[in-house]
Amino acid sequence: MGVLFRPGLYEIEPLVKFVDDFVTDEMIKEVADQAALGRLLLVATTDLDKEETIVWDMGKIAAHGGKEAHDLFRDVLVASASIPGVFPPIIIPVDSAGGRYDEMHVDASATVPFFVAPALAYVLPLDPGTLKGANVYVIVNGQLGAKPQTTPVDTISILSRSFTAVLQHRARSEIALTSEFAQKYGMKLRLTAIPVSYPFQGPLDFHKSSSQQLFHYGADCARAGKLWTTVEQLVTLDENDLSAAIAQKQPIGKQPIPACPLGDADKSPQTSTNP
Repeated sequence: MGVLFRPGLYEIEPLVKFVDDFVTDEMIKEVADQAALGRLLLVATTDLDKEETIVWDMGKIAAHGGKEAHDLFRDVLVASASIPGVFPPIIIPVDSAGGRYDEMHVDASATVPFFVAPALAYVLPLDPGTLKGANVYVIVNGQLGAKPQTTPVDTISILSRSFTAVLQHRARSEIALTSEFAQKYGMKLRLTAIPVSYPFQGPLDFHKSSSQQLFHYGADCARAGKLWTTVEQLVTLDENDLSAAIAQKQPIGKQPIPACPLGDADKSPQTSTNP
């Protein structure tokens, strides 16, 4: 029962150290330099106290420089990866006219699966007409459906399956909203997600081997120009994929690696394949 009184199943310190190793002064300066040229780096978290999605302008944070900017930059990145209940929330101090207080932040997936619409219209100080003809590429870091399987009766398995189910259904709703937003403003939407038939163990699988396997699968699909799909293509692919996965009658994790989605190679952006 002790797990019920802990802020997370795992300690946060290893994740903080891992992120901190990458958040160097050089990296922060590069982000600040790019922000000065007008480029945006936005990271979303969930403020548990307000129960709202918070979008951080990392370029503005980087531009301040110094230790406080470094720590805030790192803490925002860690918070954006802190799955509620799995990792403890990140406490971020805030200064306001009313004084200094603390906010509790976790992964933005608690409120929104990905950040495109309609919040984009509020973040960018642009006339909506300037969005016409723009390309929007959405990476769903998960699956939009799942092969039926028995859930083991243990805390991590139940938490993982519950969290996955919430993410899947919220992602579907957000895709529909984003598709409507893109059509309204004349934007072209392309998506990619982990195929239903891929042997994906869920968002709480932190094993290095499975993470590398998934990365290389995505990189191979990108090289082949078979990564990006339209909403209509993705729906059809997932329906066929789910039928094939069920027909295989193999447990999750034992399924063969599926073929890549039928991508829109002509309109794909430049994709890095470096781990």
